[in-house]
Amino acid sequence: MFERQLDLDPIKQFQAWYTQACSYLWLKNFLSRFFPPIALHQPDAMVLATVTSDGKPDARVVLLKGIEKGQFLFYTNYDSRKGKELSHNPHVALVFQWCYPERQVRIEGRVKRLSYEESSLYFSTRPRGSQIGAIASQQSEVIQSREVLEHQVREVEKKYEDQEIPCPTNWGGFAVEPSRIEFWQARLSRLHDRLVYIKSESGWERKRLSP
Repeated sequence: MFERQLDLDPIKQFQAWYTQACSYLWLKNFLSRFFPPIALHQPDAMVLATVTSDGKPDARVVLLKGIEKGQFLFYTNYDSRKGKELSHNPHVALVFQWCYPERQVRIEGRVKRLSYEESSLYFSTRPRGSQIGAIASQQSEVIQSREVLEHQVREVEKKYEDQEIPCPTNWGGFAVEPSRIEFWQARLSRLHDRLVYIKSESGWERKRLSP
């Protein structure tokens, strides 16, 4: 039974599936010999769904940057569209899709900001180009041209030449505290397996859903 294959702790089960999804990176590397270097398989990519101030859904793909204390971490510009939406409404949904081996994980929960110290520690590990880009880009704001962005990048490069680049105060991490996690496994005839974990005061309760 599918239930017997899953851990009673959904965080441990996610980590197991994530590890398996990462193991398929060999396929991406193999296919890259024959196709352009596109993201054929990126297991850390996840859809982040938020809610706008007027109650409309919004979604985009971001990258999972870690799982700590049962929380899912990602980083962004706090002044970006998603950053503002998260400040307005902390309820979010995440979706992971792994084509190999045909699995999805759906997560619902609330976000909270990481401390500046935590964000700064991660920022220091980013490539220098990404650090410069985080400062130069006013994420989600309208700009006149690509040349404007490239000029801003050059200005930041000049400012921090031969210096360490500090983490911007308007950039950092969010931690998603899950309250519901669904594991979806493809099956023949679209009779897919769906098991959902729902968090309560006593812990996680697991239920099977109809496909």
